[in-house]
Amino acid sequence: MHDVPATAQSATPAAPGLIDPFGRQITYLRVSVTDRCDLRCTYCLPKGFKGFEEPANWLRHDEMARLVGLFVELGISKVRLTGGEPLLRRGLADLTGRLSALPGLRDLSLSSNGTQLAQHAAALKQAGVRRLNISLDSLDPACFARITGRDCLASVLDGLMAAKAVGLTPIKLNMVVQPEVNQHEVERLLTFALAQGFVLRLIEPMPIGDTGRATTTLNLSRLGADLAQQHGLMPLLDAQDSGPARYWTTGDNRACFGVITPMSQHFCERCNRVRLGVDGTLYLCLGQEDQVPLGRWLREGASDAELVARIRAAIARKPERHDFQQQPGKIIRFMSQTGG
Repeated sequence: MHDVPATAQSATPAAPGLIDPFGRQITYLRVSVTDRCDLRCTYCLPKGFKGFEEPANWLRHDEMARLVGLFVELGISKVRLTGGEPLLRRGLADLTGRLSALPGLRDLSLSSNGTQLAQHAAALKQAGVRRLNISLDSLDPACFARITGRDCLASVLDGLMAAKAVGLTPIKLNMVVQPEVNQHEVERLLTFALAQGFVLRLIEPMPIGDTGRATTTLNLSRLGADLAQQHGLMPLLDAQDSGPARYWTTGDNRACFGVITPMSQHFCERCNRVRLGVDGTLYLCLGQEDQVPLGRWLREGASDAELVARIRAAIARKPERHDFQQQPGKIIRFMSQTGG
């Protein structure tokens, strides 16, 4: 076999990645596969909410795979499937199988509330899902039901154990901390996570939609540091892939506990993500209104080249940061409409 001349190797250079106006490289895409959810968490969706997207407007699996494929060709290396509750979308394992086979995609993960996880964990693992983020705000059944609107904590815990058994790891537990609701359970959840080998992440709620604005925010930066000190945890030094979270470790340099603080200590300067809604709307920032109707253009017959050009044009106007502190009433859409 002859070596390929250097001139031939560089004749077709790879297309440049997605760089926004502030020099941030966009490598992470969150994809909502449904805006429906079987829970009504107090900080996310109000009871009786019926403003969901019509299923006819949902991207089909082939449409979703096409758009995600274009993003991967443009340098996206991480994709997270979200909702609503993604496990309510029929045929999800088929979609994850298609996405995990995309050349260049190195990390396919899923966010879930865990209610359906026990029956799907093995199929997700086989289809190529590598990691899970599971919403878990309480280990007390009554408190859990108060927050989520359903008495189904046992199902969530069964799902966690099923996911652990099939080797989906790491499993991150996302706890939205609310004063006088579940703040008193943080210690209990951290002890549970450490015992099970899960990663607990404490999250400050954001003023997205009426429910988000009605949720009291607690500064988690100090709480996280205090808890880490109490448990003898050390700051994680190698945090290249930590996203918005700040992590602590037991000493093996693997994250076991973290905080996500969009309100008290935002992380916009290192934002590397965009979000694709279930109808194909591209959201450039959780805390801004900037959005691009990729799904509509796709269904109107746009070619791959045209869609790529519009993706690049969208990234070229990604906002620098959110305005949650300055304009808390700005975002009226609910989190489930954006894709988490």
